Order: sequence, then C-alpha cells, then structure tokens
Amino acid sequence: MTELIKPRRLSPGDTVAITAPASWVDTEQVKAASLYLEKIGLHVRLGETLSMQYGYLAGTDEARAGELNAMFADPTIKAIICARGGYGTGRIADLLDYDLIRANPKIFWGYSDITFLHAAIGRFAGLVTFHGPMLIDLGKDEVHPLTVQNYETLLHPSVLRYTEAISPLQTLVEGEAFGPIVGGNLSLIVSTLGTPYELDTRGKLLFIEDIDEEPYRLDRMLNQLKLAGKLADAAGVLIGDFTNCVPNKRKLSLTLEEIFNDHIVSAGKPTLSGFKIGHCSPHIAVPMGIRARMSTYEKVLACTEPGVEA
Repeated sequence: MTELIKPRRLSPGDTVAITAPASWVDTEQVKAASLYLEKIGLHVRLGETLSMQYGYLAGTDEARAGELNAMFADPTIKAIICARGGYGTGRIADLLDYDLIRANPKIFWGYSDITFLHAAIGRFAGLVTFHGPMLIDLGKDEVHPLTVQNYETLLHPSVLRYTEAISPLQTLVEGEAFGPIVGGNLSLIVSTLGTPYELDTRGKLLFIEDIDEEPYRLDRMLNQLKLAGKLADAAGVLIGDFTNCVPNKRKLSLTLEEIFNDHIVSAGKPTLSGFKIGHCSPHIAVPMGIRARMSTYEKVLACTEPGVEA
C-alpha cells in the first residue's frame, strides 16, 4: 500500500475530461449532461472513447486504458469523470500506468463498474478517488438536488458528514469504528479477489452497494467476502442502496435482511445501513481512502478531512 495522496480541488475555468472506461455510451446524452459542468464554470473535454464501441465496451482495452493514461498525463486536465459504468474496467487494470497516475494526481470520479479502478488506483497509486454519480446521471429527466450538489464540491470542497438529515439509517451492529473508506459495488469488490487489485479491508470502513442482483447472488458474494476474511478484517461496515435486488429466478428466497444477518452481522463489526450511496437517488459522493468515523449511536458517518487539497 503506497502513501495516500489527495488531488487538488478545481478552480473555475479548469478542464474536466470525460471518459468511458467500461461500456459504451450515448454521446449525445453525455454532451447534454456535460452542460451542467459548463454552467458551474468548468471546461469540458470529451474523450474519444465516448464515440467508440467494441461489442459492449467503449472501445478496445488498449484504447480505453490509453485514453485514461493520457488524461492523467495531460497537465491541462484537472479532473477525470467517468461517463458511465456497465462492464469492462477490470480488463484494463493491468494496462494502467500507476506511477504516472501517482505523479499526476487529479480528481477521478465514478461508481458501479468503476469500483475496480477505485481499488486498483488506491492500491497501486495511493490516490484518493471519488465514488460519485456518473456524468450521465445528470442527464436524467429528474435529478435530485443532492446528486447535483455533489459536483459543486469539485469547486467548493467540504468534509463529508452523512447523517439522518439525508436518509434514515439503521443499526445492524452497534458500535463505533474508525478507518479509511474503501469498497463500492459488491459484485466488483468480489471480482478483485485473488487478483493483484484485491481490496484491502484491514482496519477500513467497508462500503457496499449493488443493483439488479437477486438475493441468492448477493448471498454468494457476501459469503465469498466472508470466507476471504474481508468482513473480519474490516473495522466497520457501511451498507448503501441495493436497488431492485429482489427474487426473480428463485421465488423462494431469503430476504436481504436475513442475508446481511448471516454474513455481516455475524462478523460483529459496527454496521450501519441505509446510506444513499450507489445506484439510487439521491446519490451522495464519497472520497475513497479518506479516514472517517462511523457511529451507530449518533447515526453518523463523518470524514476527518476533505478528499481534495485546497
């Protein structure tokens, strides 16, 4: 694990690059969504991967990795925002230049399939990255104000403090825990296991979320995390949104609560659920790698510092 470094905050007029490191996107949708970034005073540069398609991917692995490396290397680009997730970031992890990324720290932003890159960049570059709403989330018909406000923190950094003023939080295991925030999409976290990019949860606050996964699949993934020692190693667990995770193939099913009890509660680590982080509205951005405190008594998750340098 390399020493943690933070990117610098943005200033009005800075250039933000948009890339598609996973699945292909609707370019016109991206252009429409990028208007918001321009409205708050940022210059937007669209990557070539936004107009590429290679099966279900936004171009070949070499093209997507090459664009991401080039964006980190370009001194005129101050932040990189992923247009969408989907699938494919695990395929480019071996092609990224982590020494280059560490030497050119800048804001890197996204979620869902981008979880693999959060894990890889955090492990090998030591850069604080941001688990936050994709650019195309701004192009939806109705966007929650809190989701939109996340992007304003790029210009006006603040310290994350998540309380029940945002959403109700439920205690699964009582207690307090301290540590850097790691994690993201559960299926992507599991896909890092056994690879050089395996998520390190030792003394960390492990955050999980997912979408469209049936309960038996979540059961399997959480069981794998448990058997890999990731739940036992964690200082605490933060459970985000599990959108549309309902029985379909198997109508006779355990509930999500039963699955969480079997795997997470049994680990005995302080656990809060109900965070609006992930495939949900609103979607609150989280700085990955920043140390935070979570308390089930106060129903709070509070970072100790901003995710960017002033």
